Amino acid sequence: LNNRITDMPLMHHSDRDVQYCSHEYVKLLNKENIAISMTQHGEAYENPIAERINGILKIEFSLNRVFKSRVEALLAVRIAVQAYNNVRPEMSCSNLVPAIAHETAVPLVKYWKNRRKKNTTVQILNQQR
Repeated sequence: LNNRITDMPLMHHSDRDVQYCSHEYVKLLNKENIAISMTQHGEAYENPIAERINGILKIEFSLNRVFKSRVEALLAVRIAVQAYNNVRPEMSCSNLVPAIAHETAVPLVKYWKNRRKKNTTVQILNQQR
């Protein structure tokens, strides 16, 4: 928290899963002066950036497996997050690693294209039928 170069408040955005709504978790965020933001309906499509990062951590860093112990899981998560933040360049932030992108004041360039078709209102209504 101390190396941030912006005065903008830190925000934790999540879905409405029980762990993020727990009294202890909310208390910890409040203690650290971290603003709390949650999706409207708790659906993955409401938070695509977090879902993308979680997918990368699960698939590329093998966190989608059963661990022998909590300690093993915590160590694997720590290593994966460290590598994600400091080793793996991101196309969404000028091909920099997130730790460097977070510290730069230069505007970041996205080098990826959204290949997903945007649904029109008519397509959404047809899908709901």
